[in-house]
Amino acid sequence: MLNRIATVKDDGTVELQVPGDVNVENLDFGTEDVYNEVADEEPLESTDLQYIPPLQIVMLIVGTRGDVQPFIAIGKRLQDYGHRVRLATHKNFKEFVLTAGLEFYPLGGDPKALAEYMVKNKGFLPSGPSEIPVQRKQMKEIIFSLLPACREPDPDSGIPFKAEAIIANPPAYGHAHVAESLKVPIHIFFTMPWTPTSEFPHPLSRVKQQAGYRLSYQIVDSMIWLGIRDMINDFRKKKLKLRPVTYLSGAQGSASDVPYGYIWSPHLVPKPKDWGPKIDVVGFCFLDLASSYVPPEPLVKWLEAGQKPIYIGFGSLPVQEPEKMTQIIVEALEITKQRGIINKGWGGLGNLKEPKEFVYLLDNCPHDWLFLQCTAVVHHGGAGTTAAGLKAACPTTIVPFFGDQPFWGDRVQARGVGPAPIPVDEFSRDKLVKAINFMLDPEVKQRAVELAKAMETEDGVAGAVKAFFKHLPRKKPSPEPSAVPSGFIGPCMGSVKRCFGCS
Repeated sequence: MLNRIATVKDDGTVELQVPGDVNVENLDFGTEDVYNEVADEEPLESTDLQYIPPLQIVMLIVGTRGDVQPFIAIGKRLQDYGHRVRLATHKNFKEFVLTAGLEFYPLGGDPKALAEYMVKNKGFLPSGPSEIPVQRKQMKEIIFSLLPACREPDPDSGIPFKAEAIIANPPAYGHAHVAESLKVPIHIFFTMPWTPTSEFPHPLSRVKQQAGYRLSYQIVDSMIWLGIRDMINDFRKKKLKLRPVTYLSGAQGSASDVPYGYIWSPHLVPKPKDWGPKIDVVGFCFLDLASSYVPPEPLVKWLEAGQKPIYIGFGSLPVQEPEKMTQIIVEALEITKQRGIINKGWGGLGNLKEPKEFVYLLDNCPHDWLFLQCTAVVHHGGAGTTAAGLKAACPTTIVPFFGDQPFWGDRVQARGVGPAPIPVDEFSRDKLVKAINFMLDPEVKQRAVELAKAMETEDGVAGAVKAFFKHLPRKKPSPEPSAVPSGFIGPCMGSVKRCFGCS
């Protein structure tokens, strides 16, 4: 059945086509649909923060700098409430974490390699056999580094650490298994939808029929599980001393007891009506970097010398042809008579044959400071960058590379604060010119201002902390069945078999 309705495309996404003779409601992928409960619930704003004795909390966070940044903000707020917080992430971000005042522990995996893989494959699923060993190596390093992150002493000071609660994002993969082994509560936070809903499909899928939206989450989840189950079970047996997990174990198991918090503004994407009380939309989580930032004098002088510029940059994502993309950007700015700031980033943009007065090349700068100086922004559509642009009331053009970025591009367009997203493979001078002209429309700017004002009333960091406290068990939890990504009961067939080279 899975083979009939799901195909792994060459770009790493999953395409769902539900045949007319298939009743979606009757499909069984070996998981109980635990999220279909619709319940009256107390809004986070009215949640009373009861006193909770100081906890040792570990955050297991995998991804790019944009994925790590909101958790630094959440971790700092948890520290304000007297808790000890260790942020475990890739070693590249050690200085970023320590400078913010949090404890750091290194996880496996290289975010640059992960980003290159994600750009090439558009998501978590490999687009071809040659990509499978690359991603599996990264994932194994991440999974096997999770347990030490929860119980090893601080690498620098030697101070002992024992996690009493876990906060994680889904790409950590083994987080729920570690929580099961240590018998500690876990709370999942993420910047993209990971919970089944009938309102929009999984960001890593392509679904034309609304009837398949909810199903897309189970299918993507199943495919990821098929690709990692051998590593997870190896990890469970060798490191966690737990029994292996099979399809017949009730794969989603205790997922109904695992709370999820989504880090985006409900003014941009309201909480779906079919998400129950264990799921919160907490708001965007901003880390204040602007207040301590001192901009370089040449940048200040350039900004003062003319009209507000358009920001164009793709952060830590690799660009396949940086010279060609730079040329497109410069020509589009020239045609629209706009000044522009080009963020060179990891992609190596901005290699100009000769300097242009209307272009400023930038290495690194906090978005919460920079975007306030801009009239509009063009970027890859990471959740954090999207949030920063909208908070600064900037009309936004998203050039998605992979993952949830097309999802945010669609949301921005639907809200009327930007044009249709331009996939990076279709990036051209003409499309960028049209996008810039769209963003310069006064009505679009007005909608961006209105959205920014609505977002001013939100405190996503406080929302995340309240959600964490609200769902925290008041007594030590008893052992639960395993909570792992859902798998379907049956053989792995056809195009699905290519997923991570599952055995």
